[in-house]
Amino acid sequence: MTNKRLLTGLLALAITLFTGLGLAVPAQASVAVPAVVAQAECGDTSGFTVVALSSLPPEATDTYDEIQQGGPYPYPQDGTVFQNREGLLPGCASGYYHEYTVETPGSDDRGARRIITGEGGEYFYTSDHYASFDLVDVSS
Repeated sequence: MTNKRLLTGLLALAITLFTGLGLAVPAQASVAVPAVVAQAECGDTSGFTVVALSSLPPEATDTYDEIQQGGPYPYPQDGTVFQNREGLLPGCASGYYHEYTVETPGSDDRGARRIITGEGGEYFYTSDHYASFDLVDVSS
């Protein structure tokens, strides 16, 4: 019983010292998803890596701006329904997702980069033609 009291006292002292020095005491290891990252209305996006729009290639910001303006888009496929055949995005009804080309400098075709939007306001980025996706924080 004395050892428990000693350990409890030492823990309290350590917390007091950490907070007194202005250091945060981690409660749990977790990643906060910014409020500007939308949650899919029909599925869970918590398992996706969140990336800042500003960390993506500059052409991704160009595509985002085009989406916000409603076009015009460089390819006729842009804005069409994305089927999610790979099943990597949350399982939503057909028509929920739409795809947009992110230009690849030097490519003579559409390349492999896309932004996929969801009706809930979420944005996903793939650089490998739908093999993987990141959830995009469009505020940064």
